[in-house]
Amino acid sequence: MKKKLTAKNISIFLVFLFLAIQSIRIDKTTEPVNAATDFIALTSANSEVAGVLKTACYDCHSNQPTYPWYTNIAPISWWIKHHIDEGSHHLNFSIWGTYSEKRKNHKLDECVEMVEEGEMPMSSYTLMHGEAKLIDAQKLQLVEFFKSLKTTAVQEH
Repeated sequence: MKKKLTAKNISIFLVFLFLAIQSIRIDKTTEPVNAATDFIALTSANSEVAGVLKTACYDCHSNQPTYPWYTNIAPISWWIKHHIDEGSHHLNFSIWGTYSEKRKNHKLDECVEMVEEGEMPMSSYTLMHGEAKLIDAQKLQLVEFFKSLKTTAVQEH
């Protein structure tokens, strides 16, 4: 006997599939902060800049992301983990001290560009994290801070 593919059968299958994928969990382990390599510690960022960096940048660009409740729901968790992995691969403030001066300067240039053009933090992130949306004064503060570090790094050579 041949079963018909009905909306009910499809719905049951999709619910079963959704429940089944919940068993595929993301790795949420974080590494302890190492002040010897952490960007905020090494640059002596003031409390305002440090706060903005922690709120708007560190979730994706450090070894210290926070995982909200919705990272327990697949496939959303997979998408978020991918963003975190990609972000920390391109720029990881937790290992800033391991970067060469050339790489630091390049990353500072990228930080300036991304903040000035409004590409960072990503709108998909600020949608769920409204506190990470930068106002113009915070953007200017970060850009000036990044530029001051680059100028300092260049003068050392």
